[in-house]
Amino acid sequence: MFFLPMARVAGKSKTRKAVAKRFKVTGTGKVLRRKQGARHILQKKSSKRKRSLGQAALVSDADLKSVKANLGM
Repeated sequence: MFFLPMARVAGKSKTRKAVAKRFKVTGTGKVLRRKQGARHILQKKSSKRKRSLGQAALVSDADLKSVKANLGM
């Protein structure tokens, strides 16, 4: 027998909650993320480095599309 593939229904996509907890969308549509490396083994890192790890960074252009899709945008 011949089966047709199920049609994709257009509409809202669900937000992946694990992604929503890790990223923040700014008012202009940019996506912010936390920097890696600030959890442990902090003794050997300089104070300047640790301060910069505490600041948010922008998601790269390569990952932006998939992050926004997971956020339901």
